[in-house]
Amino acid sequence: MNWEKVMGLEVHLQLSTHSKIFSSSATAFGADANTQTNPLDMALPGTLPVLNHAAVSQAIVFGLGVGAEIGKVSRFDRKNYFYPDLPKGYQISQFFEPIVKEGVFDVPLEDGSIFPVRILRAHLEEDAGKSVHDAIPGHTGIDLNRAGTPLLEVVTEPDFRTAEQVVAYLKALHALVTYLGISDGNMSEGSMRCDVNLSLRLEGETEYGTRTELKNINSFRFIERAIHVEAERQQDLLESGQSVVQETRLFDPDKDETRSMRSKEVANDYRYFPDPDLLPIVIDDATIERIRDALPELPAVKRGRYTTELGLSQYDANLLTQDRATAEFFEACCATSNNPKATANWMLGDLSAALNKEGLAICGCKVTPEGLGLLIKRIDDGTLSSKMAKTVFEGLWAGEPDVDRIIEDKGLKQVSDSGALETIVDDLIANNPAQVDQYRAADEGKQKKLIGFFVGQAMKASKGQANPQLLNQLLKQKLG
Repeated sequence: MNWEKVMGLEVHLQLSTHSKIFSSSATAFGADANTQTNPLDMALPGTLPVLNHAAVSQAIVFGLGVGAEIGKVSRFDRKNYFYPDLPKGYQISQFFEPIVKEGVFDVPLEDGSIFPVRILRAHLEEDAGKSVHDAIPGHTGIDLNRAGTPLLEVVTEPDFRTAEQVVAYLKALHALVTYLGISDGNMSEGSMRCDVNLSLRLEGETEYGTRTELKNINSFRFIERAIHVEAERQQDLLESGQSVVQETRLFDPDKDETRSMRSKEVANDYRYFPDPDLLPIVIDDATIERIRDALPELPAVKRGRYTTELGLSQYDANLLTQDRATAEFFEACCATSNNPKATANWMLGDLSAALNKEGLAICGCKVTPEGLGLLIKRIDDGTLSSKMAKTVFEGLWAGEPDVDRIIEDKGLKQVSDSGALETIVDDLIANNPAQVDQYRAADEGKQKKLIGFFVGQAMKASKGQANPQLLNQLLKQKLG
């Protein structure tokens, strides 16, 4: 039986504000438990929330970034549920009137095509605290440092059919919010958390199946694996005549399985009602246009510029714009090299391999963009051959700061003097008459293979420093 996966996503983005959404407490990651709280975060009687305007501005920035409609009037609601790490007994969120409404976010896929994802809504809300099970033997502790941290929850329509589409969307979303500067997107620290709503149906059917929610998965690799594992579990149930239960499930990467967490609530279970302590958010057109004018160049625009103005392939442009730091490194490198294609090749080749080998991100790169740009420039001006350039790159990676100094110290300067190379070629022809006769008697196809002997001997005579392009020209001319 051919089953089709149907998935919609809910992504929680922690906004890059210095204080919480309704209080003045800090939001820095890694502080000791309960050191970033105040009476409001602890829900002490008599405290009232005060809206952080920076969170509102960042939500508008996101909405404009995905081309969505901005809610000119939005309101906060109370979402009622009872957990130990939610001291108020409710979460302040937006249900009836969110700040960001419908939009379409274009996601680049690996094959160069564009996958449009319909954004249903994005709403502001506060985060809950955290239950800590291993700090006090036999007890559960409550850390309220995260309570009140500003979140933007981005909800999509059920447009996804493959795990690869989901991961591509999440990577594009991560790139967007880091470009915009509204979230660091750090999944390991909880700044970007994904819930996947997944159901199966037979191919050709239009009705949705019963969905389960995979909760709080914190890496692209785990998300992809969790989708495959849960889809296999649902398929086994359906093909054995059983039913899928609507519930929230957790993915255990160690056991490679999903397990039940709780029954899946619906909106009525939360008893939403308008929060009486907070006024509506009213946004005028002038504010929206002011924020729009301040937006940086977005990834989609940058990709288009890289292909049309710089001549890069769609594939290379997609990779170089996956995150803001990589794009900035590329553009800084191009400013020195003046060769976008060669810069892309080096960044996606040798530089990427070196970063992966040591587990580094581009922000931890041991080579500066100016250094790599000058290296490429020395290839283009004939100072270095491609082989020599790799030796120089190794020197840069090892901490030697100056390209020209490495070339001088290691004696790597390429011989591009036609007179010097002509002398080497003349000596080779004079000392290898049999090979010369064999070359001249061969057809064009065999000549291409035979010329390798002369190139090898010439490189040996020049200690590997002959300009290969000029050397080939001279050899063909002299041998002909």
